Amino acid sequence: MLRPLTEADLSVLTGDDDGFDYFGPRPSRQSVPPSDLNEQGAFGVLDGGGEVVGDVSWVWQRWGPNVQSRNPMIGIWLSPRARGQGLGTAAQREMVDLFFRHTAVNRVEAHTDVENLAEQRALEKAGFTREGTTRGAQWRDGSYRDGHLYSILRSDWHSSSD
Repeated sequence: MLRPLTEADLSVLTGDDDGFDYFGPRPSRQSVPPSDLNEQGAFGVLDGGGEVVGDVSWVWQRWGPNVQSRNPMIGIWLSPRARGQGLGTAAQREMVDLFFRHTAVNRVEAHTDVENLAEQRALEKAGFTREGTTRGAQWRDGSYRDGHLYSILRSDWHSSSD
């Protein structure tokens, strides 16, 4: 489940991390990110007990000059204790559903490290299709890394959620 973040949630979403989420120390967030889908933002990911255990965030990409070519790219971070329980798949599916129900976008994207097999499985379970490899696209842990670009289209979503 997702919900807007509050000031009380910020301590869960700061500090150092390891593995595929390590881009250097996570900065302390000074304020709660907006939850307006038309702006960059994030929602808290809740575990079965309603506790925030991570976040799903999004930024806007553009594949052409017009507004119809704009789409969100989502990313997820889960605390290590929350991983491997299906929470990431469920949260990303819920995020896609929010975008397709409340915006006019045709496409939602995600990107992950080529070695992050758990996230690749989660995205595929959530209905995303791997489109290709982005060579040297991400600077992390002292070097450029390759990633896989994933997407789901509105037409895919309708057929997968019927």
